[in-house]
Amino acid sequence: MTSVRGAEEELVLPGARTGREPERSLRPGPRRLTPEQVASRQRERLLDGVARTVAANGYTGARISDICRTAGVTRPVFYELFSGKEDAVLAAYRGGTQTVLRAMQRAYDEAGGAGDWPVAVRAGLRVLLALLAQTPAFATMVVEIESIGPAGRRARTELLAGFRRFFADAPPGPAGVERAELVDTVVGAVHAAVHRAVDEGRFADASEGSDGLPGLLDVLVHVVVTPFARPERG
Repeated sequence: MTSVRGAEEELVLPGARTGREPERSLRPGPRRLTPEQVASRQRERLLDGVARTVAANGYTGARISDICRTAGVTRPVFYELFSGKEDAVLAAYRGGTQTVLRAMQRAYDEAGGAGDWPVAVRAGLRVLLALLAQTPAFATMVVEIESIGPAGRRARTELLAGFRRFFADAPPGPAGVERAELVDTVVGAVHAAVHRAVDEGRFADASEGSDGLPGLLDVLVHVVVTPFARPERG
């Protein structure tokens, strides 16, 4: 199992927990939590409920009542925090993907960044695949976000643009090839490979070389690094 806990202990994606875990309950009576803390905990539980419900039923089949039941939060509270299902799903997706990007950035930087770009790329991609493999409910949103329509596609575009940061340290690439287009094409290829694995249910968080998401690591590193590799002189 590939672990990312050593890099950033607080990394938890929507769908990683259940809303009804005892330590997350809000019991009636005197509370030590402030109203803001209560709202924050309820929001977190709802985001977990969103990811789990969408994973189980798809975006179209996910009902707000099911989300609330899974989260252990009432429907009125849901509407205090979100305007509707689309708003809640987008919040879960955007929050989770930003968490993934932060984790990748930390792993990338710790691996040397510009000092050894291919090694840093590998470190970032390893964290990406490990997080998604460990949280299948959230990984499924990578696929389901497109079911929302234009807003979902915009969120996906925002995510893909976020990956451009990891190419700032890359070599120049082949002459005559527009760099920005090359970067976006490579990012799109990585996204497509992850999308396909998730859509096929290949989550297994096992060793590299397995048939699960972590098993894509070598292929994805090759896809990312090769277009920027300097040709060897004969």
